[in-house]
Amino acid sequence: MTLIDGKALADKMAVALKDKVADLVAKGVTPGLVVVLVGENPASQVYVRNKERRALAAGFKSEIIRLSDDISEQDLLALIDKLNHDEKWHGILVQLPLPDHISEEKVLLAIDPDKDVDGFHPTNMGLLWSGSPVMVPSTPAGIMVMLEEYGVDLTGKTAVVIGRSNIVGKPMAQMLLDKNATVTIAHSRTKNLAALAKTADVLVVAIGRGNFVTADFVKPGAVVIDVGMNRDENGKLIGDVKFDEVEPIASLITPVPGGVGPMTITMLMEQTYETANRSLDK
Repeated sequence: MTLIDGKALADKMAVALKDKVADLVAKGVTPGLVVVLVGENPASQVYVRNKERRALAAGFKSEIIRLSDDISEQDLLALIDKLNHDEKWHGILVQLPLPDHISEEKVLLAIDPDKDVDGFHPTNMGLLWSGSPVMVPSTPAGIMVMLEEYGVDLTGKTAVVIGRSNIVGKPMAQMLLDKNATVTIAHSRTKNLAALAKTADVLVVAIGRGNFVTADFVKPGAVVIDVGMNRDENGKLIGDVKFDEVEPIASLITPVPGGVGPMTITMLMEQTYETANRSLDK
């Protein structure tokens, strides 16, 4: 068994990114990432702070716009429109979840697809599914980089993705398919889920249930990617995979924390850099 060290890979990529950003700044373009945070969600506050810290460390221009949770949908959409037209921002990120009175769909649609560094806009989703990705969701993008870094050849491999969200499950399946894996998307209502999961050479788990995947889900020698971020009854951070049971069976496995999480923010930074770089051609 080998542990996939997402933190070490993210740190290595951060050093390379800083050099790339310095080159871009020398050409007159400083990548700009603006994050819009609505309300006081504690988890969102932490994510947003981490994103800003990483952006500033890379040499980006970065700003957090903090809004009250009673802001109207109309005012939020007007702000996004203003940011779309502000050339200093190459990436716009609206932190989810949003308050109930604001439509996430309307907000995601309002972001200029060229600045949608989260990769959630339907235009960017469509480009991914048609095999011509430009902006892609950061978590599956980070997983693909980890698999490449650890020498996992996906050609002809059986991959099972447990989870069907637009943020992880669906884009993950398409990215694996693009690398010639044979992909099955499973979810909480899949019949005989453990038996299906056990056919996988590569198992990606993003179901949002702590310790859900146990030893009987995993084929010996499988690569296991745990996207889960859950808290157990003692408040400890755990994944969707019961790590102690699965670790001895897997050939490669991501820990929680320190696996997929650090790579998600890294890919967000990489996409902001790429967008800024493309602006040189405009």
